[in-house]
Amino acid sequence: MVPLPHRALVRSIAGRFDGHFDTQVRSRFFRGLEFAGPEGDPGWFGPGSAVWHVHSHTPLLSFGLACAAYLEGLDPSIYWMGVQHSRIVTKDGDGRPVGGIDPEGAAIRFGHSLSFFIGTAYGSTATAERLARTVRAMHHTVKGTRPDGLAYDADDPQWLRWNYATVVWGLATAHERYHPRPLRGKDLDRYYGEFVRVGHALGGTDLPTTKAETLECLRAHLPCLALTHGQAARTGPNLRDVPTTLLTGPFMDWAVRDTLPGWAATMVMHRPPNPVELRARRTALRLLLNGVYAATGPIEEFRQAQARVAAGTTAVPTDPAYVPGTDPARTREEAEALA
Repeated sequence: MVPLPHRALVRSIAGRFDGHFDTQVRSRFFRGLEFAGPEGDPGWFGPGSAVWHVHSHTPLLSFGLACAAYLEGLDPSIYWMGVQHSRIVTKDGDGRPVGGIDPEGAAIRFGHSLSFFIGTAYGSTATAERLARTVRAMHHTVKGTRPDGLAYDADDPQWLRWNYATVVWGLATAHERYHPRPLRGKDLDRYYGEFVRVGHALGGTDLPTTKAETLECLRAHLPCLALTHGQAARTGPNLRDVPTTLLTGPFMDWAVRDTLPGWAATMVMHRPPNPVELRARRTALRLLLNGVYAATGPIEEFRQAQARVAAGTTAVPTDPAYVPGTDPARTREEAEALA
C-alpha cells in the first residue's frame, strides 16, 4: 500500500508514464507488431511462462533495461559501437563525438529496446521473428575500429555472449529485487532458461541458462572491460543537470549502479550508503515502480496477448527459426527500413 501523502505523486507519475509510453513508444515503435492474434498462438513463450510474468511489469522492465545498458557499457567496444553507429552520443559538425548524450537518440534506442523485449516476450510468433530479424540486420552492419586500433564486430560470438548476459542479468535482477511477487531460486532460473531463446534468435551461442552461469559469464569478461570516458562522465558525482524522470536523474543513476555485481560496482567506485539509508532508498524505489504499475496496470499489449490465448493455445511455443549465417546481406539503410 502506498502511503496516503504519496498517492497523488504516484498517480501523477503513473499518468506521465502511461502518456509517455503511448506517444513516445507505442505510436513510434510498435507499428506492425501483433499481440491480439492469431488466436491461440503462444508466441515464443506462452501463458504461464516465467518470461510473461517478468516482462508484463513494464516499469520494472524499463528499469531492468537501464541496468543492463549501464553494465554492457563497461565494454569499451560497446561504447564505441554506440558512438560510431548510433545517434545516442552527440557529435559536432564534422561527426566527431563530443561526449554528451543526444536525448532524441537515447529515446529512440530505448523505444526500440522496449518494443523488442515486449514483442519477443508475448507478441505473436511472427512478431517475435520479425523483431529478431530486424535487430540481427542492424547488428550485421555494426563493424569498425576503436580509436585504440582494436576492431569490433557486433556478430562476434564473444560479444554476443557478453551482451546477452548483461541483458538477462539486468532484467532478472530488477525483477528479483523489486517485483511484488518475484521469482526466486529455481523459478528464477526458469526465467534465465526460457529467455535464452531470445539470445539464440540474435545469433548467440553457448549462452548461460541460470543465474550462476550468467554471473560467471559476466565475471569472465572482466579482462575486456574498462571505465570509458563516456561512462565516467555521466554517472555518480559527475552527473549534473539531468532532468529527473522515472528512469533518469541522480537517484535513478544510483539505483542502477546499486544493481551491479560487486566487481562491477568496484570499477565505477560505487559504494552503498549505510544499511538504514540503503533500505530506505530501495523501499522508495520499490514503492515508486510498483505504485506506477498498480496505477496503470498491464499495458494494452499484454492484455491483448492474454486474450489471444484465453481459449487455450493451438501449439507449443517454438524455438526461433533463425539459423546462424543465413541472413541476407543488407546495408545500414536497408536494415533500418525493416524497423
